Amino acid sequence: MVTIGDIIENVPVVSIKTKSSEVNQIFEDLPDLEGIVVASENQPVGLVMKAQFYQKISTKYGFDLFMGRSIDLVMDTAPLMVEHTESIAVVSSKAMGRSQKNLYDYVVVTKDQMLKGIVSIKNLLIKLAEVQVNQAMYTNPLSGLPGNVLIEEKMNEFLKNKQKEFSFLYVDLDHFKEYNDTYGFKKGDLLIKEVANLLSKNILLIDDRDAFVGHIGGDDFVAILPHYHYEEICQLIIQEYEIRIKQYYDPHDWNNKYVYTKDRNGKFNKIPLVALSIATITNQNHIYHSIDEISKIAAEVKKLCKLQEDSCYVSYDLNAKRDCCTPHQ
Repeated sequence: MVTIGDIIENVPVVSIKTKSSEVNQIFEDLPDLEGIVVASENQPVGLVMKAQFYQKISTKYGFDLFMGRSIDLVMDTAPLMVEHTESIAVVSSKAMGRSQKNLYDYVVVTKDQMLKGIVSIKNLLIKLAEVQVNQAMYTNPLSGLPGNVLIEEKMNEFLKNKQKEFSFLYVDLDHFKEYNDTYGFKKGDLLIKEVANLLSKNILLIDDRDAFVGHIGGDDFVAILPHYHYEEICQLIIQEYEIRIKQYYDPHDWNNKYVYTKDRNGKFNKIPLVALSIATITNQNHIYHSIDEISKIAAEVKKLCKLQEDSCYVSYDLNAKRDCCTPHQ
């Protein structure tokens, strides 16, 4: 995630006792400068934008009233201030939500309330556009979810922080190929979108901002939760999936609980309805060092879930016995 702290710029900083005449001199010496931060012991307390500064002192009595006095009479005492860890998108939304008068003011960036720098609106919008273009390049076009490149970035982010709790969910659809063969790719695409929406709703909308859902491709998805409370979420996903899946079958197949079509060996057979499998892995009792390590284990755990005809999730613990991996329907 690109944060506002990644694009900070440095501008002159003055104290609250600085006279307006001194600020005027700074603007004259640096003609391209748009604004100055006012700080007290490195804590930002105000902002002086050039346009608004000259607007005030150019009034009928403004020059005589302000020029020989301290800058606190002229400065904006409530500029937009954000922590350096906030995302570009969030800060852009806050900046664009300001009044027209302050729309193009600097955004003041802090770290633990201490001044870290500023970001101009021009650079903020340029960076936001870059981020959006990059995300579009690496987003799955069918589901709109992050694709493999962004999935790897997010997984590495969690793996690098050894103290950070996570639950990794590998989600896929059983018998999806046979469904496509029977109902067609258009209906299959709609089912993929349905699952993408289902995961987003039950993970991204009800969890904190560190939660993540990605689309590997086809009928394979991943999710990362910043905690170990995956069971309730898996149960909610499966319960809602069982309600939604009915609309994707005609009444005859739904009542039979199977479709009669060719299996993977090319022979006609009774194929169970599409079920949702979720393999879950946490770092609660084991530190993982690579994406490959997690992926291999997830593939093995997923096989256990596929032994069931119904939707289920399987939890895994490397430090426990293999029989800990029991399906939960």
